[in-house]
Amino acid sequence: MAQKEEDGKLRRSLSNRHIQLIAIGGAIGTGLFMGSGRSIHVAGPSIMIVYAVVGFMLFFVMRAMGELLLHNLEYKSFQDFAADILGPWAGFVVGWTYWLCWVVLGMADLIAIVDYWNFWVDNKNVAMALAVGVMLALLLMNLLTVRLFGELEFWFALIKLVAIGALVVVALFLIFTGFQHDGTYASVSHLWNHGGLFPTGFTGFVGGFQLAIFAFVGIELVGTTAAETKDPKVTLPRAINSIPVRVLLFYVVALAAIMSITPWDQVDPEHSPFVGVFNLIGLVAAAAVMNFVVLTSASSSANSGIYSTSRMMYGLARKNMAPSVFAGISRHGVPWRALVLTVGLIICSLVLTASASVMQAFTIITTVSSVLFLVVWTLILACYIVYLHRYPEAHAASVYPMPGARVMPWVVLAFFAFIIVALTQDPDTAVALAVTPIWFVILFFQWRRVRGKVVLENDDDELSAPQPL
Repeated sequence: MAQKEEDGKLRRSLSNRHIQLIAIGGAIGTGLFMGSGRSIHVAGPSIMIVYAVVGFMLFFVMRAMGELLLHNLEYKSFQDFAADILGPWAGFVVGWTYWLCWVVLGMADLIAIVDYWNFWVDNKNVAMALAVGVMLALLLMNLLTVRLFGELEFWFALIKLVAIGALVVVALFLIFTGFQHDGTYASVSHLWNHGGLFPTGFTGFVGGFQLAIFAFVGIELVGTTAAETKDPKVTLPRAINSIPVRVLLFYVVALAAIMSITPWDQVDPEHSPFVGVFNLIGLVAAAAVMNFVVLTSASSSANSGIYSTSRMMYGLARKNMAPSVFAGISRHGVPWRALVLTVGLIICSLVLTASASVMQAFTIITTVSSVLFLVVWTLILACYIVYLHRYPEAHAASVYPMPGARVMPWVVLAFFAFIIVALTQDPDTAVALAVTPIWFVILFFQWRRVRGKVVLENDDDELSAPQPL
């Protein structure tokens, strides 16, 4: 879809370089840097298998999304193909749920940012003020141009890659040089010598899925950039196809490196193990650098949330599914009102840190976010199943067909059902699972209120396009 700078629509400003790194940023989030300590504590070395399984399943969600987006380049995101394939109600549910997903995830990122600032500032109020400053800086940069968002994500993701690479190199060096701490040598044998690969049993293994699923939220972020991608037929497949390698390198290898230096039962579940590793070996300066890295990782995730929620609300408003005020964009081609609302809501989450520990607040919010993302992923697969039945010739002629198209969507849906059952096994996650239906009750009544006003976008209709402010 050609984008004109004066027509009030989103512009295709994101290059292949941006999309590839945005995809990496989506695959490496706060869940890995902040939450991996707790997941290691729960599942032990079997957490590597957990991450591999989750990554494998979500790869097929991404392939389904990729085929659908390329089936019709008028689709700006998965919200559009949900409305087209399942009906306007599905676009409404997916759009608003994904908006809430990233608002909640942004809250988790902000809480993590507070914790990372605490590494340097031994004052919670000062750390909270600095975290708010980070969010306002991200808002300012997002208000300028979408290309600046792409640049931010490019460098944020590059920092993550360098940090994980450095961790793996340091781990290999310590293993080969026989590094010792408190009588324990760094060794890959820690992966099986401390109770085996499944030291916490089947219950711990299943519990790992509850936590690991959050580490992958945002993996579908590349699907919200379709309207602002210069060459989606080339860049989207490249970004999606690289996901399995990223999961193997950035999750499995990184966690193996951590547990080879520090046995899994000695990993502190309350803090980032990435920072803890360098503190353990006495490299205080390196620990400070790694803390900067995980701070940028959380900032990157928050940046992605600000971007994606504003685009979802923009899409909803253009269809009369959200207040029309959010359909307006600035002269820079940015939906600025949606951006401001999102950042304001995320900052409100700091109330949680006043009444709970950082990790408690982080756990509560991440569980809610995980459940909501499961709903979004499920609806993406539902769209694909209907598309496959309704347009078999389109699948046969697709430039990017999903492998195992007839079987894998059902396998992944069964896996999601397993995750939901797993979430019921822990009191904290069970509570979050129990309150999630309230959101869908709210959506049901809101849909009844707006369904008669819904207008599916027609890019040829100049009257439907919001005018620049």
